[in-house]
Amino acid sequence: MPGDDLNVLSALLAVADARSFTRAARQLGVSPSALSHAIRGLEERTGVRLLSRTTRSVAPTEAGERLLAKLRPAIGDVRDALDELTHLRERPAGRIRLIASPFGATLVLAPRIAAFAEAYPDVTIDVMITGDQIDIVSSGFDAGIQLGEYVARDMVAVRVSPDQRAAIVGSPAYLAGHPAPRSPRDLTAHRCINCRRGAMGPYRWEFEKDGQALSVAVTGPLTVDSADLLMRAALDGAGLIYGFEDHLRPYFASGALVRVLEDWCPSFPGYFLYYPSRRQQPPALTALAGMLRVPAPARGRAPSSRRR
Repeated sequence: MPGDDLNVLSALLAVADARSFTRAARQLGVSPSALSHAIRGLEERTGVRLLSRTTRSVAPTEAGERLLAKLRPAIGDVRDALDELTHLRERPAGRIRLIASPFGATLVLAPRIAAFAEAYPDVTIDVMITGDQIDIVSSGFDAGIQLGEYVARDMVAVRVSPDQRAAIVGSPAYLAGHPAPRSPRDLTAHRCINCRRGAMGPYRWEFEKDGQALSVAVTGPLTVDSADLLMRAALDGAGLIYGFEDHLRPYFASGALVRVLEDWCPSFPGYFLYYPSRRQQPPALTALAGMLRVPAPARGRAPSSRRR
């Protein structure tokens, strides 16, 4: 018979209800002698006799009845709580605290959140969007969404997007008044709307062509950490922006935005959902990973040192 108090109190309740050590022992799957020994130990520790024993029957003493009156609802609450944990283990439910980069939230999470909410109505996703690199464990997050190059090697990483190719774009109105750049160095003569990488500061636009890598510190009227504000500024003709093809493709098709420097645009590792361990992973997080997962590329890509 286990010796911890919760098990012993449960055993006391079983004996009191069954009025028999033999029947209670059968119910609990232990021997009558082990059951009797455990309850005798509880009585010795408390210095109070809880059960009155005869050769024919067992009944609670007055002290035992008082304890049992308080014990029954408490044990019931504990059993309910354990049943709830079992329910959470078997069916996705509860809250997922998630941190995502601005473009990660826009490209990966936003298109699939409605389908996830429909499939898993008992799950709530609490999302923080930031460009900062945050330790998800010490900050209390369950998982994050970020470009693969930012994911620490000790994290479990699930690919949730293809590799992302850069795209430099501007509105037709902006380009009508500003000749399209032919080289990344021409960007110094353009208004550029830049994004901020949290505490890392404004992003240096990265380019690559024929094995030549180049980064440019652009200037312009606005620096933001919001994908929506970046897009609004570009569509309104405020200047050029640096984004990802997958996000911008609908605007190319409609003619709302026009690409420049396409032959200089590199590819980056895709986005990943990452979390600290597979052990005792909540079903809600397993469900989210399953919903967001995409196949890995057919051929592997060496880790990039770029910082987007």
